[in-house]
Amino acid sequence: MPELRQNIATREWVIIATERSRRPAEFSSPPREQRVVPPYSSGCPFCAGNEELSPGASHTVRDTDGRWRVRVLPNKYPALSREGDPAYLEDGTRRWMNGVGIHDVIVEAPEHNLTTALMEPEQLVRVVECYRQLYLSAVQDPRVEQVLLFKNHGAAAGTSLEHPHSQMVATPVVPANIRDRMAHAMNYYDEHRECVFCRMIREELQSGERLLLNTDHFIAFIPYAAFSPFHIWALPKRHIPSFPQIGQEEINDFARLLRNLMLMLYLGLDNPDFNYVIRSLPGAPRRNAFFHWYLSIVPRVSKAAGFELGTGMYINTALPEESAAFLRGVRLDASEGG
Repeated sequence: MPELRQNIATREWVIIATERSRRPAEFSSPPREQRVVPPYSSGCPFCAGNEELSPGASHTVRDTDGRWRVRVLPNKYPALSREGDPAYLEDGTRRWMNGVGIHDVIVEAPEHNLTTALMEPEQLVRVVECYRQLYLSAVQDPRVEQVLLFKNHGAAAGTSLEHPHSQMVATPVVPANIRDRMAHAMNYYDEHRECVFCRMIREELQSGERLLLNTDHFIAFIPYAAFSPFHIWALPKRHIPSFPQIGQEEINDFARLLRNLMLMLYLGLDNPDFNYVIRSLPGAPRRNAFFHWYLSIVPRVSKAAGFELGTGMYINTALPEESAAFLRGVRLDASEGG
C-alpha cells in the first residue's frame, strides 16, 4: 500500500508510491551517445587558455606554479544586477523591487571534462573554500538578505555549459520557502527545545537504514520522506546555522564527502543529471539554536507533473531505504583514482 511520509524539518508530505516503485538500478540514466569529452574545448569560455572569452574574474585560486585552479566570474546573463538600490515599492496589491543582487559563476576546474565525482579531493577543497569566501563577501553588502550556492549538472538540471561550474546568487529578499523552513524549525525548537536537524542526525545514525556516509564531521542520508528518488541530505554533525561558519577541518571533510556522494551517483546511476543546493541561515553568520545548514542533492531521475504542481506534494516511486541500500553497495574504488 502507498504510504504518506512527512519530513519533520520542512513539514512537507510525500507519497511513497510503493505500488509504482521501481528497483533502484532502474533509475540509471538511459544510454547516452558514447563520446570522449576532451579536457579542452576551443569554444568554451571556462577552459584554461580561453580566458579572453570570460574576462572580469573577481577571484582566482592559483597553484604554486601560477596556474589557476578556480575562477569566479560575473554571470554573463545575470538574474540580478550588482548596481542600484532595491527600493521596495507598493501600490495596492502590487509589490515590487529593483532586481538588485549578485550572480556569480564558480568555474570549478580548468579542465573541461571533469565532473564533481571525478575531481581530486584537493580540488574540491579549493571549490568549497571559494564558496565560503564568496558567501562571506556577499553578506557584507547591506542589500543582500539571502545567499544561495548551487550547482546544475546536465540538461535536465537546467545547465547549458558542459564545463564544471556552480553558481552563487545573492538576493535582496529571503524567499518564502526559506522563511517557511525557518519558521518550522523555530516552532519545533519552541516545542521540543531541540534543533530538528540535530534530532534527524541522531535518529538517522541510530537507525542506519537510510545512512549513506558517516564521517568525522558530517552525515549523509536519504531522508525518510525524500521527495524524489535518491534525494540526499548531508549535514554537519556540529550544530552550525550558517554554511560559512565551518572550519578548515570541516571544509576538508565536506569536500571528501561531496566527492564520494557524487561518485556514488555517478557509478550507481550512470552519471545522472543533478542539482545540489547549500541551504543556510539567511544573512551574516550568527548563532542560532534552531536552524542547521545542509546540502541537498537531487538527481534528476524523475519528473514532476500535474499532481505535484497542483498540491506541492511529491510522489516518490523509490523507497528511501532501498535507495540508500543500493548506493551503499556502490564500490567507490571502481573508478580511476577512487
